[in-house]
Amino acid sequence: MLYAVFMSSSLPPFPLPEGPVETKPVLLEIGGGADEPGLRADAARNRARLLDAAARLVAEHGAAGVTMEAVAAAAKVGKGTVFRRFGDRTGLLTALLDHSEKKFQASFLSGPPPLGPGAPPGQRLRAFGCAALRRAADDLELQLAAEACPDRRFLVPARRVRHGHVVMLLRQVVPDADVELLAQTLMGYLEPALIHHLTRQCRMPMERVQSGWSDLVERLTAGPSAR
Repeated sequence: MLYAVFMSSSLPPFPLPEGPVETKPVLLEIGGGADEPGLRADAARNRARLLDAAARLVAEHGAAGVTMEAVAAAAKVGKGTVFRRFGDRTGLLTALLDHSEKKFQASFLSGPPPLGPGAPPGQRLRAFGCAALRRAADDLELQLAAEACPDRRFLVPARRVRHGHVVMLLRQVVPDADVELLAQTLMGYLEPALIHHLTRQCRMPMERVQSGWSDLVERLTAGPSAR
């Protein structure tokens, strides 16, 4: 999802995307689905079987137990079939998260307020972070295992959708800010590695983490230009 870029006149110009810019957010899938255009019925069945096998391995051994070899053995297919379908282990784990991610995207793009349209942008931003934190906590081990390598992390379609949504809301609340960079700062609060550190290593209750997000948004959007 591409969003038009707003920058303060005092800042250096930010390169605009080439081609037309969409103004309405659209749902992006983070992994291929059974309804991919042109996907044959037998390929769709094989994909579903592989994901079922991977889900069983997660349930039995945790995300660490999911390897391409283990999934191939559990699904009784060749290892090459798994690599051709998902590319690598990160692609496989990402596909496992696809269904819940699409539901989450639908909730903040078109669901009921305050997470969806209809509430003030600042309120939507607070609701978005709290919902993202809850979702991350539910699938934390899998999300950590599916983290892309540094040169791909910020290009993952699901993250681009979330970042674009935060940019859109910030532009409405603090139009004079460098919303592109401010959105990246806010997104850092929602990274699975930080959530793991706070909730598992520091044993911080999720309620405190969510309150911290709401407080951060309130402070960032309380300037004279906020609405």
